[in-house]
Amino acid sequence: MAIKIEMLRCFQAVADHGSLTGAAEALGRTPSAISMMLRQFEDHIGAPLFESARKSHLTPLGTLIRAEATRELLHYARTIDAIEALSRAEAGNVRLSCTPSVAQAIMPPILRSFIAARPGVRIDLRDADSDAVRRDLIEGRADIGLATLPAMPGFRRELLFSDTYGVVCPTGHPLARHRQHVTWGDLAGVDFIANGLCAQITDVDFLPILAASKLMVRNTASILSMLRAGAGVTVLPRLALLPEFQGFEFLPLANIDTRREVWLVTPDASSLSPAAQTMAEAIRAARIDAPE
Repeated sequence: MAIKIEMLRCFQAVADHGSLTGAAEALGRTPSAISMMLRQFEDHIGAPLFESARKSHLTPLGTLIRAEATRELLHYARTIDAIEALSRAEAGNVRLSCTPSVAQAIMPPILRSFIAARPGVRIDLRDADSDAVRRDLIEGRADIGLATLPAMPGFRRELLFSDTYGVVCPTGHPLARHRQHVTWGDLAGVDFIANGLCAQITDVDFLPILAASKLMVRNTASILSMLRAGAGVTVLPRLALLPEFQGFEFLPLANIDTRREVWLVTPDASSLSPAAQTMAEAIRAARIDAPE
């Protein structure tokens, strides 16, 4: 017969209370049931654990086994607590992969509330362009993706919000001085910095501008550094240009129907941990006010 956790619990209770009656009351069992389980434990070990039938004194072997039983019962209790915390989404890890503008403008208040409500959950947030977010999801490095993403087999995709594209240039650039609503024609002959989102813009008049670009930069911070250095202008969603990014202008584009769409993408629900499912629910429930 294998040693069961109930045997250890019974033995510890008898040792703590010094009697079968006291142990039975503590465990909510009858004294005869406690006596039977203790006898099974001693038979398995092949030696007595108490010096007398009164159970008030442990044998030397009983003293050693009591220390091991106490350690094992504490470990078992911690394991049960951890399992239950994971099932209630009170513990665990959530891996998020999202575009920089979403990480900077959308996620902070969501994460602040989530962490306050579930301090036992660890969040790993990675910001990257949409192609990298897609790879993170497919290769299993992310539980939740937030980016401009296509439909993918095996993944659930939900539209979170959309925002407009505009030309971004340094303050003082000729486009900023003379135009409120620029057109693709205004970018003819202007040095243009391409970025990962440009592939989402399908306007026919934009394609020659993209084809003529000599510089592709994917990271938003690097794009802004290039703009500040006078390397050209670019096209970004409005949300990508945060208020704290000083020295730049966002110029709305006239006669453009394309909008940047940001999707919440997750694997099938059965593949998500309770903590990741709860995080996805928090993102869905958040009020996201994307600028028009």
